[in-house]
Amino acid sequence: MDRYKIRVGISQGDINGISYEIIIKTLLDHRILEFCTPIVYGSSKVAAYHRKALNVSNFSLNSISNADEANIKRANIINCLDDNIKVEFGKSTDTAGSASFIALERAAQDLKENKIDVLVTAPINKNNIQSKDFNFPGHTEYLKEKFKADEVLMMLVSDIMRVGVVTGHVPISKVAEHITEENILKSLRLMNKSLIEDFAIRKPRIAVLGLNPHAGDNGVIGNEENEIIIPAIAQARKENILAIGPYPADGFFGSSSFKQFDAILAMYHDQGLAPFKAISFDSGVNYTAGLPIVRTSPAHGTAYEIVGKNIASPNSFRQALYLACDIYKNRKELKNLINNSMA
Repeated sequence: MDRYKIRVGISQGDINGISYEIIIKTLLDHRILEFCTPIVYGSSKVAAYHRKALNVSNFSLNSISNADEANIKRANIINCLDDNIKVEFGKSTDTAGSASFIALERAAQDLKENKIDVLVTAPINKNNIQSKDFNFPGHTEYLKEKFKADEVLMMLVSDIMRVGVVTGHVPISKVAEHITEENILKSLRLMNKSLIEDFAIRKPRIAVLGLNPHAGDNGVIGNEENEIIIPAIAQARKENILAIGPYPADGFFGSSSFKQFDAILAMYHDQGLAPFKAISFDSGVNYTAGLPIVRTSPAHGTAYEIVGKNIASPNSFRQALYLACDIYKNRKELKNLINNSMA
């Protein structure tokens, strides 16, 4: 039996949001220490500030200087910030944005150097984190560049469904120009590979949504389905990818058709994420497929409006931690299987 404890790096996210609340509530369950060693990248002072606001007295983080010092029997924290850092609940500040990036950069570098095994990113504010060092729409694009990945796919994952999108953080006015046969095929290949390697699904079934209302109604409401999406699906099938569609997005989720598939490929962000979050908001996880490393995140934002009120649910963050560990194990088991078959 493999008794190795997975080293889970946790970047603190926005210090003025609910990140520390969901981190603390998750790590309060000591059963987590049975299978992983959590290492938070952030600030002991900020953690204590949030803990006091939550009136949590039976919890503390073990302060360490680097990941090698992590205590496998404790939840650990690496101090990345100056002790004079100012916390302002519910406010978007430059200080919070800078603190988000510092913690993320330190955690990502440790992941790159194999000092931690997986990364769980707490929510950032995509506006205040922008700087000369972070000029990306979000975590996904930053990590793609950091780990030199050719292509990545944003996937939302829950016990009920898995959804990926061809166009991620793209303005709606520019979506159509990004819907090409090549981009759809790239997404299908990434999704299929991830379902096999990361989720241990032997022969994944992937539903593909149309771009237009009613999937174009055979060209009445648009030609993208006939001219782009259907040819892409046909080529994917030739590559032994079991892609089926295109399905009209409106009826697909309402009729529970999604339950027949291992994953769904939507054409754009809100087409896939809106129904996903309506069904799985409290337990959904954001996963970046295509990276050489494992990164997950809760499927929600900073939630400034409820900071310090002790009402934020840790479920999504907890599931993000679990999923990161599961994917790490699945990748490791597949690697061992391949190595044994070649021996």
